[in-house]
Parts: sequence; structure tokens; C-alpha cells
Amino acid sequence: MDRETRELLIQIYRAAVSAADSYSCVKETLTIEAGAGPSGRPEAATRDAGLPPEAGLPVPAALVINGVRYPLSDIKNIYVIAAGKAAYGMAKAAEDVLGDMIREGVCVTGDGYGGKNLSRVRLFEASHPLPDGRGILAAGRIMELAKRASEGDFVLCLLSGGASSLMVLPADGISLKDKQEVTRLLLTSGADIGEINCVRKHLSAVKGGRLAEAMFPARAVSVIISDVAGDDTGVIASGPTAPDETTYLQALEILKIRGVYEKVTQAVREYLQKGASGLIPETPKPGDEIFAKITNFVAASNAAALAKASETAAYLGYRPYIQDGPLAGEAVDAAKRLAQEVFRHKRARRPTPACLLAGGETTVTVRGDGTGGRNQETALAFALEIKEDRRVSALFAGTDGIDGPTDAAGAFVDGETVKDAGAKGLTAVNYLKNNDSNHFFKKAGGLFSPGPTGTNVMDIGIILIK
Repeated sequence: MDRETRELLIQIYRAAVSAADSYSCVKETLTIEAGAGPSGRPEAATRDAGLPPEAGLPVPAALVINGVRYPLSDIKNIYVIAAGKAAYGMAKAAEDVLGDMIREGVCVTGDGYGGKNLSRVRLFEASHPLPDGRGILAAGRIMELAKRASEGDFVLCLLSGGASSLMVLPADGISLKDKQEVTRLLLTSGADIGEINCVRKHLSAVKGGRLAEAMFPARAVSVIISDVAGDDTGVIASGPTAPDETTYLQALEILKIRGVYEKVTQAVREYLQKGASGLIPETPKPGDEIFAKITNFVAASNAAALAKASETAAYLGYRPYIQDGPLAGEAVDAAKRLAQEVFRHKRARRPTPACLLAGGETTVTVRGDGTGGRNQETALAFALEIKEDRRVSALFAGTDGIDGPTDAAGAFVDGETVKDAGAKGLTAVNYLKNNDSNHFFKKAGGLFSPGPTGTNVMDIGIILIK
């Protein structure tokens, strides 16, 4: 792929990621209503004006989130909880707006996703996609804070994709090793994020509405960056502050359907069976009183990223087309569907140059012993479909900057990728069969490694037709 085409693809990718910037999403959503004094509290503003406290203010100072006012006079303490790949930027924005109004806070994000230490919010880093002990430590601190919040307190929750692994607190009787193993098995089984999170929620003391349960009766608002199709707040980050509509029985069925029931630990099987039998309380469901004082809303999503990518492609001179429906299913199958769309576009003689855009999250059922990620696998499969078509170039990448267990976000491909690799003695189809896309692109060239972006709104596919 020539340098100019590669730079165009990167420019469109970066524009998409900017639409989900973690700092901006919170900074633009969270404000202090004009009229508050330096401390943000109405009584301080009255004092600063030289008036007696009982004089009050014509308009009470308020915390405003997504246009909704929360009078500060009604709030005793403000706490901040942030979790996920975008957590650091979100927490930093909250600190910049609220300052020392924040009584206390805890933030957990992935290795490499943090920045300088926050001033009012304690920062933790942990492992993703497989959880580790640091995630347990951070989740423990989060639950301690949540349980301290009481009537009259306000909890600002900042949630994003990745929190399912980063904020991990196994249920009683479940060990970290149990959680690691079931997560690993599901990630390689072809299970989608909804299925994986259903199981996670039913093995957790913090997911599936359990964090909401711990915060009650405090008032809480969750500002969420979505990494799931449809932006279901019960699935994003495994829904720690949302009602859970899934059950223990469904979690058991998922393990069986995905062929991992006999492979997970005995502790996991027994715990889920007890839950399905009613011996363990279910996760909080819709209608539970604990959700009466919680508001969940999505501040950024894959749709916003695609819209920005489309706008940028048009600016660069390409006719943009956003694909209907999410990029989903097995990575190889998704690549074939996109290639067919490219062929239809060309047969219909639609205007060129064109930019086809797709967003979502594919899955990979691992049958080989190679190394890769869903975006690299999609890219390799797509390269095989469009081989020798010199007019087509593409980038498939995760908006978080990471693809699976690798340090790449995805890969660039074009009609020459398979041919050029063959000249180096590389057989693309064999690497695909072995789920070894990462090693293929390391040898053939084409890896895209921007590093952690500080946000996460699933994946994006950018296809240029000249």
C-alpha cells in the first residue's frame, strides 16, 4: 500500500476516535451552573457577595449533567467512580470541572491507558482482557466507596468498555483463577460481548447492577462510553449500574452452547447451578427500587465515530457510505460480506472514489494455535477476498488502539497484500486457518499500532475504492 493511501486511512480512523474522546465526552456533558461561588456551593457564593447566609441566591448553584440539574444545596458529598479503558480521561475531565468539590474517587483503567496521577481521584491500572489481582484491589476500593455513599450523597460513575475485566470482584466461592479461565475460554469460543458479559455478571459481586445496589440510597448518574452494538447499558462494562435482564440459567446455557461448560472450573459450574436453582439471589432486575435514583446515559458510541469518519472521508474527497447493521459475527464471515458489498458497489458503478465504513465487533472462534485479534483476522480474510484488485484498500482497527492479546490495533490491506506476501513465501490462507494473523502481518507488513487511544467504541472498518 502506498504511503498516501495509508495516511488517508489513518486520518479517517483518527477522526472516528476523536468523536469518542473520553475527556471531551465528560467535559461537554458535565457543568457547574453559573452563579456558584469559587467553592461551587451556594452558601459560599452568598458569603462572597457580602450577604448573610440566609439571603440565599436567586438561582441555586447546581451540578448539570446532560442538561439535568442537581442542586448542590441538596448534595452532601460528591464521589467519583471511573472504570474502563476510557476511565482516565473521563476522570480527569470530572476533576477539571468539579475540582475540590469531589470528596473522594477511584479510577481503574488498563495498563498504558492512564496518565499522570489525578488529584482527587485515586488511580489504578489493571490487566485486560484477562483480569488480574490489581483489578480485584481496585474493585474492592470502588465497592468500599460505593457503600460509604448514603442518602444525600451523589456518585458520578464514569464507565466504558474494558471495565468488565478491569473492575473485577469475584462472587463468594469464585476465585480470580476461575474468572480468568472462564473469560479466556469464552473469548476464544466465538461468544459475543453480550454472552461473555452475561456470564461475567453472574460470577461477580460488582457487575449486573451490584454496584448500584452498593450505592443505594445515594443519588447516582452514570456517564457511559459504549462499546456494544445497540448501546445497551446492561451490557456495557457488564452493567454495574443498570438492571440485569439476564439470568443464571442463561449463563449456564451460554457455556454449553459455546462448548466450554466442561472446560470451566467446577467452582464456576456449581455456582451458576446454585443460582439457577434459586439458592443464590439473582442480579438486580428492572423495577428494583435501587434503580429509582440512578440515571444511565450514553455519551459516545460507535455510531458517533462512524458519523465523524464519514464527515472526514467526504472532506478528503471520498463519497462516504456507512454500512447498514453492525460489523458482527465471525471475522471471516464479516470480511466476506464486506467484500461482497465492495463488488456490488463496483458493479452498480456508484461514484468513486468512495469510502465504505462499517462499525461493530466481530468474534473469532480459535481453532489454530496462532496469535491475532478480531481486526487482524478480518483484515487478512478481506485481503483474500479482494486479492489482485488494485482499486481497493482498507484498514480494520479497534478504536481502543489494541486488538486482542497483541500490541496492534489492526491491519492495513489492499489488493496486492496476498500477492506481495506470496512473494515472501507466505501463504495467507494457511495463516488464516491457524488464526495467526498477527504473525502474518508482522512478516508481510501492514500492522497498525497507534497504541492505547484512551477510549473504546468497538471497531471500525474503513474501505477505500478508487
